[in-house]
Amino acid sequence: MTESDHPAVARVRAALQAAGHPHEPRWLPEGAHTAADAAAQLGVPVGAIAKSVVMRAGDGAVLCITAGDRRVAPQRLPADVGSVGRADADAVRRHTGFAIGGVSPLGHLPAAGCTAPQLLMDESLWRFDTVWAAAGHPHAVFAASPDALQRLTGARVLPLSDDPA
Repeated sequence: MTESDHPAVARVRAALQAAGHPHEPRWLPEGAHTAADAAAQLGVPVGAIAKSVVMRAGDGAVLCITAGDRRVAPQRLPADVGSVGRADADAVRRHTGFAIGGVSPLGHLPAAGCTAPQLLMDESLWRFDTVWAAAGHPHAVFAASPDALQRLTGARVLPLSDDPA
């Protein structure tokens, strides 16, 4: 399978094109099941991988875009998100339209009766000129500056992660 064959990647590509983003999704031959996998294939630091962490938030979901070398600190999420918990694979798919491993920060297609997740973005991503985010499939990523990624997603920028130990 190639990126052009996959409907979720096509959805991300369309969202990028509609926003006038200059970078197309890129297909990683080995796939990336972790931020470290993606970083190794792209030749970038792990922190330059903008991972999408989906959490349950009441009846909805919140998607935290954070650096690959950081963990989301639930206690740092804004109070208006409410109580959060782990989102299982089914909840991730219902709220984003993507399977775990390829959750893009844009191009969401929530299932009937579900809402798209609230989007938050960790300020630690601004350590990098370019970050790489999933593009709908574990083999697909796209590049963006942190400013461009924030514009593309409309995410609120906050300190969401703890510094690595």
